[in-house]
Amino acid sequence: MRKINIKQIIKSIDKFPRKLYAVSLIFILFFSFILYSCSFSYSFQGGKLNYDVVKTITIHDFPNRATLVYAPLAQVFDQALRNRYIEQTRLVPVSNNGDIQIEGEITGYDIQGTAVKADAFASQTRLTITVKVSYINNKEPDSDVEQSFSAFREYPSERMLDEVQDGLIREIVDELIDLIYNATVANW
Repeated sequence: MRKINIKQIIKSIDKFPRKLYAVSLIFILFFSFILYSCSFSYSFQGGKLNYDVVKTITIHDFPNRATLVYAPLAQVFDQALRNRYIEQTRLVPVSNNGDIQIEGEITGYDIQGTAVKADAFASQTRLTITVKVSYINNKEPDSDVEQSFSAFREYPSERMLDEVQDGLIREIVDELIDLIYNATVANW
């Protein structure tokens, strides 16, 4: 029968935590180095603007020229557009002759039935807003943009438009502002 040496067992148990500690420390240091060296920085703050050249912005009111007009839409849109450029760029707003000028008009406010049921009635209604935008960079004309943007939301046809209109408009305007901002200065 083999004799068990208690001293050897204690010695091997004592070495194990040290080895585990050393391996863990090497593992942590290695991955910390990898994460540090592979890190990157990204900012949504006016991606393609050259702030050494472009310093001011003029945002004109967008008149509502849609066939169907909802009066508060123009004001909600104008304010949201101004807020986005002021909050997410370092451009200084000026009333006239900005280095960047944004102007345009609301060209569409349309309601359309979608998802027709078996009884030939629509189960969903789609509200679509279209905006034509002219983005003029007076300092860097190559970045000018003239484009129409559309966004929509659907709502149950059982609901009246005036019940859901204000909430839908906020959502649609937010999406339109994202599209416009990304197409003009965010470099997407």
